[in-house]
Amino acid sequence: MKRVFTIAEKNWQGSCLQYKWQKTLGNYLAVAGFDNSIKIFDRHGQRVNEFNLPGKCVAMDWDKDGDTLAVIADKSSGIHLWDANINKISQLDSGMRDQMSFILWSKTGPLLAVGTAKGNLLIYNQQTSRKIPVLGKHTKRITSGCWSSQNLLALGSEDRSVTVSNHEGDTIRQTSVRSDPADIQFSVMKTDERASPGESTVSVAVGKKTLFLFNLTDPDNPIELAFQQRYGSIVSYRWYGDGYIMIGFSQGYFVVISTHIREIGQELFQAHNHKDSLTSIAISQSLNKAASCGDCCIKIHDLTELKEMYAILNLDEETKGLDQLSWTDDGQLLAVSTQRGSLHVFLTRLPILGSSSGTRMAYLTSLLEVTVANPVEGEAPVVVAVDVEPNFIAIGPYHVAVGMNNRAWFYAFGENGVERLKDTEYLGTVVNMCLNADYAAALFEGKVQLHTIEGEEQEERQTKLFSGGDDKYRILSHALTADFLFFSTDTGLIQCFFIEDWQNINEYRHPVGVRRIFPDPSGTRLIFTDDKSDGFLYCPVNDMVFEIPNFSPTITGALWETWQGDKGVFVAYDDDKVYTYAFHKETIQGPRVILVGGTKLPFSHKPLLLHNGELTCQTQSGKTNSVHLTSHSFLNTNFSEASNEQLTQMLQKALMLKRFQEAWELCKLVNSTDTWAEIGRTCLHHIEVELAVQVYRMMGNVGMVMSLENIKTIEDQNLLAGHLAMFSNDFNQAQDLYLASSCPSAALEMRRDLQHWDSALQLANRLSPDEMPFISKEYAIQLEFIGDYVNALSHYEKGMTKDNKEHDEACQAGVARMSIRMGDIRRGVNLAIKHPSRALKKDCGAILESMKQYSEAAQLYEKGQYHDKAASVYIRCKNWSKVGELLPQVSSPKIHLQYAKAKEADGKFKEAAMAYESARDWDNVIRILLEHLNNPEEAVRIVRETQSIDGAKMVARFFLNLSDYGSAIQFLVLSHCSDEAFQLAQQHGQMEVYADIIGPEATAEDYQSIALHFEGEKQHLLAGNFFQKCGQFSRALKHFLKCSNTEDSLAIEKAIETVGEAKDDALTNQLIDYLMGESDGMPKDAKYLFRLYMALKQYREAARTAIIIAREEQSAGNYRNGHDVLFSMYTELLTQKIKIPSEMATNLMILHSYILVKIHVKRGNHLKGARMLIRVSSNISKFPSHIVPILTSAVIECHRAGLKNSAFSFAAMLMRPEYRNKIDLKYKKKIEAMVRHPDTSELEEDSTPCPFCGFQLPECELLCPGCKNNLPYCIATGRHMVKEDWSVCPHCDFPALYSQFIQLLETESVCPMCLESLSVNQVRRISDCSSYLQLNELEQ
Repeated sequence: MKRVFTIAEKNWQGSCLQYKWQKTLGNYLAVAGFDNSIKIFDRHGQRVNEFNLPGKCVAMDWDKDGDTLAVIADKSSGIHLWDANINKISQLDSGMRDQMSFILWSKTGPLLAVGTAKGNLLIYNQQTSRKIPVLGKHTKRITSGCWSSQNLLALGSEDRSVTVSNHEGDTIRQTSVRSDPADIQFSVMKTDERASPGESTVSVAVGKKTLFLFNLTDPDNPIELAFQQRYGSIVSYRWYGDGYIMIGFSQGYFVVISTHIREIGQELFQAHNHKDSLTSIAISQSLNKAASCGDCCIKIHDLTELKEMYAILNLDEETKGLDQLSWTDDGQLLAVSTQRGSLHVFLTRLPILGSSSGTRMAYLTSLLEVTVANPVEGEAPVVVAVDVEPNFIAIGPYHVAVGMNNRAWFYAFGENGVERLKDTEYLGTVVNMCLNADYAAALFEGKVQLHTIEGEEQEERQTKLFSGGDDKYRILSHALTADFLFFSTDTGLIQCFFIEDWQNINEYRHPVGVRRIFPDPSGTRLIFTDDKSDGFLYCPVNDMVFEIPNFSPTITGALWETWQGDKGVFVAYDDDKVYTYAFHKETIQGPRVILVGGTKLPFSHKPLLLHNGELTCQTQSGKTNSVHLTSHSFLNTNFSEASNEQLTQMLQKALMLKRFQEAWELCKLVNSTDTWAEIGRTCLHHIEVELAVQVYRMMGNVGMVMSLENIKTIEDQNLLAGHLAMFSNDFNQAQDLYLASSCPSAALEMRRDLQHWDSALQLANRLSPDEMPFISKEYAIQLEFIGDYVNALSHYEKGMTKDNKEHDEACQAGVARMSIRMGDIRRGVNLAIKHPSRALKKDCGAILESMKQYSEAAQLYEKGQYHDKAASVYIRCKNWSKVGELLPQVSSPKIHLQYAKAKEADGKFKEAAMAYESARDWDNVIRILLEHLNNPEEAVRIVRETQSIDGAKMVARFFLNLSDYGSAIQFLVLSHCSDEAFQLAQQHGQMEVYADIIGPEATAEDYQSIALHFEGEKQHLLAGNFFQKCGQFSRALKHFLKCSNTEDSLAIEKAIETVGEAKDDALTNQLIDYLMGESDGMPKDAKYLFRLYMALKQYREAARTAIIIAREEQSAGNYRNGHDVLFSMYTELLTQKIKIPSEMATNLMILHSYILVKIHVKRGNHLKGARMLIRVSSNISKFPSHIVPILTSAVIECHRAGLKNSAFSFAAMLMRPEYRNKIDLKYKKKIEAMVRHPDTSELEEDSTPCPFCGFQLPECELLCPGCKNNLPYCIATGRHMVKEDWSVCPHCDFPALYSQFIQLLETESVCPMCLESLSVNQVRRISDCSSYLQLNELEQ
C-alpha cells in the first residue's frame, strides 16, 4: 500500500484534526484544525480551496452525492456551505440563537439536521430551502446522531436520552440510557426472519462502556451489551455484513460480535491488534476490509477472513500516536490523522485500469503511475509517470496512451525509456481507446475516431471519424489489430475497416445490438457479446458465426491466447470465473467452439494477458498476479505425483486443446486401453490421420491402422473427413461429407454396408439408379425379416432387373412368399411351383401350413420332394390315399405311425403291422401279430430282437393262455415281471426253467427264493446250486453233501467250487472230512481232493495230490489222464511262481515220452519212436499195467530202427518167467529167436550241444555230464533242447526244437503237450532263449 501524500501544516501542529472525505466520489478531503479554517484538498494532496470560520470548527459533513460540504463553528449560528462543483462558499442562517453542536446530512435526500447545545433541532431541506426548527427535542446538548435509509433521524444528548424522529422532526420513539450516549448508528439486527422493514435497530455507545441496541419494532425490550474490563472503553464501532458489529477498544482490542439473538453476547472474533492503545477503526464495504489504528501503525483485515492480517502500515515517525481513520466510499484511499496534527493518505485500492497488446501490457500502479511490462519476453518493467489520474489506458506495439474525459496523452517506447509524444483532444468523453503500430482509435459518444499516433501520413489517411450519423446507429465497442479496425453498433452491425486500403471491406449484421468485440491479433476471428448477453465467434474471412456454448450472461471481457501453438484458444471472464474455450477450425463436424473448463478468479483480479495457459491479472493493489488455468493444469503438474483419475482429467483437457504431445505423454503414464481409445477418437475428430495411425498402432488395432493407411493420402478434405466420421460411427455426418466430396458414391456404399436401406435407396436414386434393384432386394429381405410384408412385396417387385437371372429368381421367390403372406395364395403358389428352387417350395409350404392352407402346402411340399412334410400335411387333411402313395419315400416314423393307426382303424391289419414296423413301434406290431394276425412266431422273433418289455408281456400273456408255462415264464422275465414269473414257475413246477431264464441278471434275492423252493422240494443239488449263487455257502455245502449217489460226482464238484468261493476254514475242513470218508466211512476219489486244493489255491498240497492221482492213473493204465493232471498242475505252479517238484517234472517227462511214441510210430518215424520207448522201458516200473506190451513194442521198434543191442536187452527181459507167458503169440517166437541168436550191433545216437554249457551229449540224454543240469526237452521229439533251434508252443509255453516241431505240425494239428489247436504259422523260432533257460533253472 502506497502513501499518496501527507498534509502537515505548521498551524495544526500539536492538535488533533477533524476531516471528512467527499461522499461517493472521494475526490476531495476537507480538513479542519485549530486555526479556525477549513482546507480542502484533492485526492492527490493539492489544496483546492480554503476558507476561514468565525471560531473553531465544531462539526462538518458532506451531502450524499458529495456536492456540498456543511460546516458549523464556535461563536456562530450560521451554517457554512461549500459547493464542490463550482468551488464556492455560501452561508445559511440557522435561525437558532444558541450554539450549534451537531450537523449531519441525510443518506437519501437533501436534508440537513443541525443540533444545538440546548437540545434544539433544525431540519433544512436544501432543495426547497425549507427550515423546520424543533425546539426542546432534548433538554441538553445534542452530541451525536444518525439518519436511517428510511429518513428517520436518531439523536443522542447529554440528557441521557435517545430520540428517533421522522424527517419532519416529529418524535416517533424515545428511550433513556444510563450514561451519555455517543456514536449513534442505524442498522438491521440479524434475525431468523427477513421481514423487518429497513434499518429498524438503533445502536448507541453508552458511557463508552456498553453497547445499547434499541429495536424500533420492539421498543420495550432493548438489549445492552457489556464487555470485559480489560478491553478498556469503547473507542469506536461499525456495523457490517449480515448484522455483525466490529468494536474497537481503547486498550488495543479489536472485537467482532453478532446481533443474532442466538449468538448475542458471544465474541465471534477477538484480536489484541495494538499493544498500548487503539484510537479508531474503519470499514470499507466496497473493499470488504476493516482497519484499526493505534501504536503508530494501521492494521488491515479482510472481512471474509479476519484472522489473517491483510496489511500493516507502520508510521514510526508519528511518536505521539494516531488519531482517526477514514476510507473513501470507493475504498481507494485511506486517511489517518495523527495526534501531532498531520494527516496521511494511503492508496488502498487502485482503479483497475490496464491494457495489453501481444505479450506487452500496461497497467496502473499508482494514481499517477503506469507500468509497462512484457513478462513473456522477460523485459524489465518500465514505469511511466503521468500528469493526470487516468480513466483509460491503451497500449500498442510501440506506444502507450493514457487519458481522462476527452483528452489522451501518448507516450512512445524509445531506447532511452519512455518519451511523451503529444496529447490529443477529442469531441467527447473517451470511453475506450485502442492502438496499433501507427494508429490510435478512440471511442466517444457512439463514434470512433481513427488517427495516426505519429509520423507523416497522407492527409486523407491521417484521421477518419466513424459515426452512424442522423442516429442510424451508435458504436458500442471497437478494436484495432495490425491491419484492421473493427467496431460494433447498437443495431447489430459489425464493420471491418482495412487500414492499408483505407476502406470498409466487410460487414456482418447481427439480429440484436453488439456490446463488445474482441478480435484475435490477426483479425481473422472475432468474439462478440450482444445485448442478450450471448457470446459468438465470427470469422470475417468467410462470414461464419458460431455461438459460444455455455456462455455466462455475466461475462465482462475476453482474451485471445498469445502463445503461437494455441491460436484458437481464448478465455471469457466475469468477476469470479474465467472460462477457457477452444475454436477448432478443422473437425469432421466442421468448425466449432467448445468449452474446455472454468477457473475460479481470485477476488478483484482483472485478466490482462493470456499466454500458454497462464493468465496475468491486474489486482487492486496495482500489481499483477498469475493465475494458472485449470484447463491447462497438465502444463504445471508433476505427473509422477498425480493419481490416475487426475491424469485422466488432464488428458481430457489436453485433447480438448489439441495439445497432442502432452496428451501422448499422459497416455503413456495412464497406459489404459480407454485412454488410448480416447486420444484415437480425438485424432479422428480433428482429422489428424498420421497421429491417429501412431495411436492405433500403439493400441495394436491392426484393422484401424490399415484403414487409416489406406485413406491418409486422400487430398479431398470432405472425402477424408467422411471416412473418419464413418470410423467414428457418426454416419449422418459421414454421409453429408461424402456427398459434398468428389466421390459422393461413397455415401451409398456406406449406407449399403450398414444396411440402412431407406437412405441407400434415396442415395441410389440420385447417384446410381442401376443399383436400385439390388438395394431393393436387400431392403425387402430385411423388411420380410421384421414382418413388414406389404413393403417387402413392393421392394421385391421393384428389384426385378430382367437381365440378372440369379437376382431375379431371388426376387421372384420373395414375391411368391410375400404374395402368400398377403393372402394372394393362388399367385404365390403358382410362382412357387414355376420357380426352380426346392427351398422356396419348402418355405412357401411352411407359410401355407402356418396359415392352415393344408392342401396347397402339401402340394408344394410334394413338388419340392419334401415327402415327409407332404405326408404330414396330407395326414392333417385326412387324405390317406395320398399318404399311402408317398409312404415308400417317407422316412419319418411319426408319419408311418399315424398311417398305421388309420389303417388299423380301417381293419387293414397287415398294412397296419407293416406301417407300425416302419415306424419302429414294436409294441403295436407285436399286438397286431398276436391279436389280429395270429402270428406268434413273428411276435416272438420281434420281442427277442427288440427286447421290448411291453411286447414281452403281451407274448407272455399269449403263451399263458396256451398253457405254455415255460415260454410264458421266459417272456415274463424278459418284460421284467420277475415276481409273476416266479409265482408261475412255483405253481406249475417250472422253477428250473425260471432259474435258467433269469440267468446272470438275477439278484441274490431271486436266487435265494429259488433255493428255498428247491429246499422245500428236497432237490438238494439244485437247492445247493442256488444257495451258492446267492452267497449262502454253508447251506449250499450242506445240500451238496446230502445229494444221492447218482448225483455224487457233480455234487462233489459243486461242493469244492463252493468251498473255494467261501474261503471258510470250517467249511473246508468239513469237505475234507467228507472226501476222506470220515463222515460216512467211504473215501472219495483223490481227484476231488486235488480239485479242492486247487479251488483253495493251496498249490503245494494240490501238487502232492496231483502226483498221487497221476500215479493211480498210471497204475490203472490211464496214461493220458495222468499226463493231463500233471501238466495242468505243472502250469498252475509255474503261474503261481512255485518251484516244481522234481518227481512231478520227471513223471510228466516219462508220460510225455510215452505219448510221443504213438505219434512217431504213427508217422512212421521208428527211430524216434524207438528212442522214446527205450526211455519209457528204462522206467517200466511206472507202467505196471502194461509192462509186457510196452517191452514188446520196444523190442519191435528197436529192431526196426536198427538198434539191435537195445532190442536184444528188452527181449531178454521179456524172457523172464513173470512176463514170458504174457507175450503176444504173434511176437513170441520172433523174440525168442532174438534172444537165442543175439545181434549186438547198435546205431550210434547223434550228439548235440548242451544249451547251458555247450557240452556235446546224445540228443535224447536229459542230464548234462558237463554242467550237471537237467536239460529242457522238446515236446515234439523228447530230445534235449538246442539253443540254435529253439521255439515254444504259444499256448502252454513248453519248448520244442523248431525244425522238429514244424515237421510234426505238418501232420498233426494240436500241440502234443497241451492238446491245443496249433498250426505251423503260429510257431516262431526264438533267437534268444536265455529267459527260458533261467525259467528251467527255477523249475529245478
